Amino acid sequence: MGVKCRAFVAIVFILLLFGSMWLHGNLADHWNTCPKVYSMKNKILSFIRVNSSDDDVAPLRVCPGQRFQVADLLAHLQAAPVSANDVLLKPYLASWDELIKFLEALGPMVGLISQEIESKTAIIRDLAQKAEKEPEKKMKERKRTHQQSDPVLMISHNSSSDYSEMNHRLSFGYTSVRSMIKWELENGLVDFHKQTNSGCRTLLRLHRALLWLQNFLLELGRDTTEGEHLRSPSDLCKETYLRTLAHHHTWWVRKAAELAFLAMPERPYFYLLVCVETQAEAAVVLNRIVRAIEEVYERNEVALQEHGMLDLP
Repeated sequence: MGVKCRAFVAIVFILLLFGSMWLHGNLADHWNTCPKVYSMKNKILSFIRVNSSDDDVAPLRVCPGQRFQVADLLAHLQAAPVSANDVLLKPYLASWDELIKFLEALGPMVGLISQEIESKTAIIRDLAQKAEKEPEKKMKERKRTHQQSDPVLMISHNSSSDYSEMNHRLSFGYTSVRSMIKWELENGLVDFHKQTNSGCRTLLRLHRALLWLQNFLLELGRDTTEGEHLRSPSDLCKETYLRTLAHHHTWWVRKAAELAFLAMPERPYFYLLVCVETQAEAAVVLNRIVRAIEEVYERNEVALQEHGMLDLP
């Protein structure tokens, strides 16, 4: 069966299936709820490490005429790690913006997955925006109170309050992954027994999807010896999905995702996406992306594990 035929079959089936899911409830309920059969052992085994090399000296090319830019993705990923063990949320979410463009470029069926991921990034951004308004209001109220009570001390107070505001922003709840965890735990926003739209729970969903993409890009970027057969992106995507993200999905979502992968383009299309011409060149570019994902993923894994959040409902 040709690629076009497979794509047509996948499109018809998935549109009917996903349409049925939306008629009977939010797709997120199907996406996130399933028996927790994914053990810590499986998590460790499913994360594949790439050995570092010196191939990341030259800058990545900018691909003219397309939304997804692999150079932008790498820049955001490399900007996300901060201090010894934390991840800044702004570049982390910007990395997801590029990964969403990457998934959308693979066709409308894989694009359905990107829509679900995009809804997750929107939740965290919305929570950060709402949380930021409260401290700003309190800061303004404190300034007005001090100015009215003692105008003589206004200059010295304004100077100290500016430093206070600066320190607050550096430790703001949604600045980094660890500050978000601390903020939401202190404010009772995380529920360990039922589903909520907390930033921590949402981050966990993104975290699981990132593991799948890390595995897929790694397999896609594996170089081969001359004459060795290269497996199709469709097969690689399905295989990596089954050993990672599928453990967290219901049977219906797993089957829908597997069918969506049938419509995935062949390798030459991926070469165009990352501005290369050969598998050897693709291996260099994709391995750089995978190593950057590893750094972010491992930091988030440790932060979530330390607070018992790897199985939030």
